[in-house]
Amino acid sequence: MKDSPGGWGMWLRRALLALAAVFAIGFGSAVQAAHWPLPHSLCHAVSVMAQSPRAAPRSPYSCNGTPTGYQRGTLWLRVDLDTIPIPRNDLVLSIHNTRFDALSVGFVYADGVTAWQGVHGGDFGTHWRPGAQIAFAAPDREAPLRTIVLQFDRLTSYDLLRMRLATQGDGALEVVALAACVGAALMLLFIAALYNISLSFAVRRQFPAWQAAWAGCMVIWGAVWSQLNLFVLPGMAGSFSAQLCTGLSCLAVMLATFGAITALDRREIPVALRIATLALGIGIGALGVPLSFMRAGPLEFWASVLGMLVLADLTAITVSLTIAWRRGNALARDFAAAWAVPMITLGVTQFLPTDRLFWGGGSQMLVLLAATWQTIWVSVSATRRLGRLRVERDHALQAEAIAHDLARRDPLTGLRNRRGFTEAIEPMVSGAAAGDSPFALLLIDVDRFKVVNDTHGHDAGDQVLCIIARQLERWEGALCLPARFGGEEFALAISGLHAFAATQFAESLREDIAAADYGAVIGAGRITVSIGLATATEDADFQILYRQADRSLYEAKRRGRDCVVASGPRPDDDLAVDLVA
Repeated sequence: MKDSPGGWGMWLRRALLALAAVFAIGFGSAVQAAHWPLPHSLCHAVSVMAQSPRAAPRSPYSCNGTPTGYQRGTLWLRVDLDTIPIPRNDLVLSIHNTRFDALSVGFVYADGVTAWQGVHGGDFGTHWRPGAQIAFAAPDREAPLRTIVLQFDRLTSYDLLRMRLATQGDGALEVVALAACVGAALMLLFIAALYNISLSFAVRRQFPAWQAAWAGCMVIWGAVWSQLNLFVLPGMAGSFSAQLCTGLSCLAVMLATFGAITALDRREIPVALRIATLALGIGIGALGVPLSFMRAGPLEFWASVLGMLVLADLTAITVSLTIAWRRGNALARDFAAAWAVPMITLGVTQFLPTDRLFWGGGSQMLVLLAATWQTIWVSVSATRRLGRLRVERDHALQAEAIAHDLARRDPLTGLRNRRGFTEAIEPMVSGAAAGDSPFALLLIDVDRFKVVNDTHGHDAGDQVLCIIARQLERWEGALCLPARFGGEEFALAISGLHAFAATQFAESLREDIAAADYGAVIGAGRITVSIGLATATEDADFQILYRQADRSLYEAKRRGRDCVVASGPRPDDDLAVDLVA
């Protein structure tokens, strides 16, 4: 069974396999990559806002504890390479983007030379890298590198800093690999967003629209977080992007919550649980607004609160899906499978170190891939389900068409019955009334049919009727429609023949029926029919034609049967045509 036109189901399944491969490669990168995370406890100093990146801190460095009071001033960090087992040449320092106004990095060499590089909000120059990283390559000099000094202006949180050292060769390979993973994830999310929005219009359901909104939000978040947006909007570099990512991530959680809950029938989960889950989603989305603007204060505390709310939201969604699943909702089962990876990912990022994964992309890259997995899985499930529904719909339409046709067919002969006949000839009658094409109606009655039944039995009579039906059926086409009205009465509608030609046709038809072979049914007996014919005028309708043809048939019976009587204008005079065999 095909899942959808164009092979959507097969494409999405392949996308899931590709995404699983990316997961495996990303986890393997943590083992194979040659990089050295910087220790969290660095020598530090805090001063008022520095006027020059080359100025030394006014207070001495402290190598104990963690720095405080830096959010409205300048934080100095010193990396003594003597304490890190790392090659001294060909180094690159990578810093994960966070909230700060400006950053300067000084590479101090053994000969006393300090090479400074820097970035500031709105301008990262050539230092930005995919995966929200800022890279500073140490100049290649003969003197060995001894120390690295970092100067942050108005850093929001020291605890959120993620820094590592790598060789420049490995760093270049990591940039390519991370850019490929981010680009693949964003492309899959973008395609899934388009697919789900088209799906929502096609099926007129809420949850594909919410899923499309979630995927679209994740595309924007991924582009901003990974800094790929700086290709087009370089002025977004720095704190603005970091703050925007916070708001977008909270909005994405809210949209995902609405997508999961609206996919379930209201009757399948308790009202209180539904309201609580939606309230959690709305609360997370609302909390993202103040957190996006926060540049000072306990950001780590609010980040912990947000993490607990997200865990509670995922728990509520899990409970809702489980209840709906146990009550027979197959869609809940599909959603549970889709949400499994994001929930496991969140647990991993909350309780296990993930900074080294995906070449420094860390937990954010995990979230991006998990979101891609969730979106594609839901798209696959929806496609499969809609494919089954389409097959069921096609079967239902086919059964309806068969039932519609059977209701308009005579069960004995297979010809149209009166209802099917009157519906089928409506275009012919309308064309005759408009003067487009002549039309004639023939009413055919089997002569002395009661004698056949009384002499040979009703079964023989039925066989006679079927033989006559086959004679009439030979003429069936776009311009000629036969029918059985009931008992021994048949009808034939002819379009395209004027009165004289229609009369000649009726006479030929009478002779064909009489010449048919009935010997196997009634022996040497003979079967004849009487035919009444009426031709349409411009103001005639079916009822008028039927009455005229019925009167002609009555006249044919009165004249001795086995004849054709036509009523209507002739091409040469206004007299009725009476042909008696």
